[in-house]
Amino acid sequence: MRSRVNRRKSPQRSWRVPRVRINKAAVLVPLAVLAGAAALIPVARELLDRPVGALVVEGTFQRVTAIEVQAAAADALRGGFFSLDLVGLRASIAALDWVDSVSVTRAWPDTVRVRVTEHQAAARWGETGLLNVRGELFTENARHAYAELPKLSGPPGSEAEVARLYLAVRGLLADAHLSLAALSIDARGAVEIVLGTGQQIKLGKRDLDSRLKRFFTVAAPTLASDLAHVDYIDLRYTNGFAVGWDSAPPAEATLARSTEIDPRG
Repeated sequence: MRSRVNRRKSPQRSWRVPRVRINKAAVLVPLAVLAGAAALIPVARELLDRPVGALVVEGTFQRVTAIEVQAAAADALRGGFFSLDLVGLRASIAALDWVDSVSVTRAWPDTVRVRVTEHQAAARWGETGLLNVRGELFTENARHAYAELPKLSGPPGSEAEVARLYLAVRGLLADAHLSLAALSIDARGAVEIVLGTGQQIKLGKRDLDSRLKRFFTVAAPTLASDLAHVDYIDLRYTNGFAVGWDSAPPAEATLARSTEIDPRG
């Protein structure tokens, strides 16, 4: 006997992707509103672009005066509050001697705020230049002598190198209870230091780190009690130093030094 199984076929289903209808009117109206608002912005800016009513100068001043800042800003402030050229205003003030950094902001409704930071002079450069604490030459024509600052000098373009060496030895000298009056690099690259008490320290142009170490660990301690009678200390030797006295050397002075000067300088 055969059994018959009736299998019903499952009805096939079809899926339709629903159509998305775009209401053009609903899109065009906001775009028109935005376009109109954008067109009004320049008009609003022009109507609200009132003259600058106040210039506020902030900062701790020792070398720069508020009058100098105001004079440097005068041309830029002739524009309106919104049309003010902040970049040009900042550049005009930054060009002043002793100005290290400048920030300029607007304060509604008609005020411009200027914050000025002055350079901190660390040393003189040549006859009338000044270097800041980063070793940057920020003025070449200082109006005052600033005799209390050490004098640095070197060939054109060597400011950063001389300043780096100065910053490196300044702390070492202070630890040895010594001060620096001058530091120079000549055209051949030879380095010379003058202490605050007048002694010349001749380092030459080679092995500066090892020669400085020799000065602080050997020469300075050895000569500490007789330093007032020293004219110069020459460290351009292979493993020692020579001393020049401003008069006859003290009888008790005994120095460890080499007789072979380094031919490299």
